[in-house]
Amino acid sequence: MANADFTRIATNIGALNALNSLRNVNNKLGMHQQRLATGKRINSAADDPAGLTIATKLNTRSEGLKQALSNIGDAKSLLSVAESGLSRINDIMVQMRNKAEAAASDTLGQDERDAVVTQLKEFAAQIDDIVEQTEWNDTKLIDGSFNSTALTFQTGADKGDTTTLNGLQDMKASSGLNIGSSASITSSSVSGGLTSASSAADFASYMDDISTAMDTVSSQLSKVGSLSARLTFKEDQIAVAQVNVEASYNRIMNADMAFEQLEATKYSILQQTSTTMLAQANQAPQGVLSLFR
Repeated sequence: MANADFTRIATNIGALNALNSLRNVNNKLGMHQQRLATGKRINSAADDPAGLTIATKLNTRSEGLKQALSNIGDAKSLLSVAESGLSRINDIMVQMRNKAEAAASDTLGQDERDAVVTQLKEFAAQIDDIVEQTEWNDTKLIDGSFNSTALTFQTGADKGDTTTLNGLQDMKASSGLNIGSSASITSSSVSGGLTSASSAADFASYMDDISTAMDTVSSQLSKVGSLSARLTFKEDQIAVAQVNVEASYNRIMNADMAFEQLEATKYSILQQTSTTMLAQANQAPQGVLSLFR
């Protein structure tokens, strides 16, 4: 900064120095006021080019993790739909086994066994109906579509960070469970199928078929439940990661409001003192007039 020479009045160096200081103070005050107004430390690339680059990447990562959390929530909801369908099928098969067990006793006559067969057909038809209704966004979940083809869930922010599920068998009573259909009960291992003329031994054999089918449903429930539990762990992991990334972004991009207010107050005072000094510097050359008295 040049020294002022008050005997040379053609150029008021003192006033120019004060004006330059005032301009710097105004710029800095304006910067801190803008940060207070927007809540952001970086309002343009010029404020911190390197910081903006880092913050942009962190923000992209944070948003990706948020979407992954949403995807995991949707995946768990999908699995809940599949689990609900399987649970209802299991409940129906418990009733089917009970009916078969009742008919396996010679305390029932031909008419009673005929009623049991009719009820078993209706139960099997209901199982097929549940399989058709167990879907997510028009995608059937337990009809065998994902036995060899995997359900793939994007559960991370990066490409390839996925979770898959396959081996969901066909749960239809008329096919996958092999326990009969709405048309007949002849697709089970009972020779000739169950009819009102079937013996107690035939119904006892059918009990084994139901038990085998129930084991299949239980294994499917275990598969779905295990993946849902795994996704819960991943959800917790990603939630923590997202918070940490957001914190890093916050430190770079957002303003420390207490600090910015402190700086704004400081420069507001300096603005007033600079203005006063500029006024005094403008008056200084008038002292030269005393030489002409």
